[in-house]
Amino acid sequence: MIPRRIWGVETEYGLTCASLDGGVPPIDADEAARYMFRPVVASGRSTNVFLKNGGRLYLDVGSHPEYATAECDTLPDLLAQDRAGAEMLAELADAASVELEAQAVRGRLHLFRNNVDSAGNSFGCHENYLVRRRPDFPAMVASLIPYFVSRQIVVGAGHLSGDTLAFSQRATQTWDATSSATTRSRPIVNTRDEPHADVDKYRRMHVIVGDSNMAEGSTLVKVAATNLVLAAAESGARFGLELSDPMRAIREFSTDLTGTVTAELTDGRRMTAASIQRYYLDAVAELATEPWHALAVDLWRRGVDAVASGQHDAVDTELDWAIKRKLFIGYGARPGASNAGLKRLSLAYHDTTERLRERMEAGGLIRRFTTPEAVRHAGEHPPATTRAALRGAFVGAAQDARRDHAVDWMHLKLADPSQRAVVLLDPFATEDAAAATLIAAARS
Repeated sequence: MIPRRIWGVETEYGLTCASLDGGVPPIDADEAARYMFRPVVASGRSTNVFLKNGGRLYLDVGSHPEYATAECDTLPDLLAQDRAGAEMLAELADAASVELEAQAVRGRLHLFRNNVDSAGNSFGCHENYLVRRRPDFPAMVASLIPYFVSRQIVVGAGHLSGDTLAFSQRATQTWDATSSATTRSRPIVNTRDEPHADVDKYRRMHVIVGDSNMAEGSTLVKVAATNLVLAAAESGARFGLELSDPMRAIREFSTDLTGTVTAELTDGRRMTAASIQRYYLDAVAELATEPWHALAVDLWRRGVDAVASGQHDAVDTELDWAIKRKLFIGYGARPGASNAGLKRLSLAYHDTTERLRERMEAGGLIRRFTTPEAVRHAGEHPPATTRAALRGAFVGAAQDARRDHAVDWMHLKLADPSQRAVVLLDPFATEDAAAATLIAAARS
């Protein structure tokens, strides 16, 4: 049985303002972000706000809009929360474009759910997994490094390098297996000890090697498979694989769509990315007794088999890199196809303001796992089974009553000296007497 766990995904977006007349953008990314976040500042007095759905919306360093899902403990909630954030940000970008038009600025905002811009700058998609505090945390993380290095062959977003498709956009931007840094020395797992929960009981495994995915199937496998591997590791499994050079392996695996390149292990063996993934998959598949995890394991296995066999059509509506490959093949068969056109197509795939994902889903080219109704609900309501339910209720009450308030992942506070701040240490708790009193005070 899989132990209950809290998950969350943070996604940074690329932002630009394209000229309607061609040529130089009429405003830079900083100004575009200011336009985009004006409604957020107007309602929350900040570019960093928590929402009534429990999530967080903010402007990160480098003018990157970012959305962090609320704490989730079910895969449907996570998928819906993640999709709701993407739609929320796209709507803000659309509204900013309308404002630009009203001010006679000949430009339109484009928001990209990808990880690398044209200048080679990288921005991330971070996964968070709550784990019990334990002294062997470093050893447990070390046992998962080969899994994370090879995971890209299933859940990579696809990256056009020159005129060649690679699995991952983040692979070449990663420099260490583990580190407490996030930018100076970008690791696979960030080890900064910031649990956003009771520090005596929990810590957070902060994975920053993953790509930002467009296909919901990729997001599903990314989180569900990692949850299964982590569950096995917490129960004592150490898997017995160690790569001699993880950074070399992650780069060589990324550029090998044939799945034939091998990486050396410290015991002298050599394994392909597909064989490493299958090793972990076979070790944890029996844990997937819950339907959504079983669904993810099926797609995980088909993704590994697709790479190993070269039969990519088995997953070319479900996994980003395979969907992209099919698009590129179709484009390349057209008269006048060019590398410049291929680059535009690759970028357009990640443009959330163009709604290509929605059109491809409607046409059966991308399999959708959420429903529009679930996503709309997730945009307005927090998950009901985690601490986010308390945060969302408080934010909603304070907003409705126009009460000044301050919120972070653990704290709720009204700008009222008669009301004490509430600390929510348990991310699994959906009831708290002090929080209930504060919510009632906010409503009054």
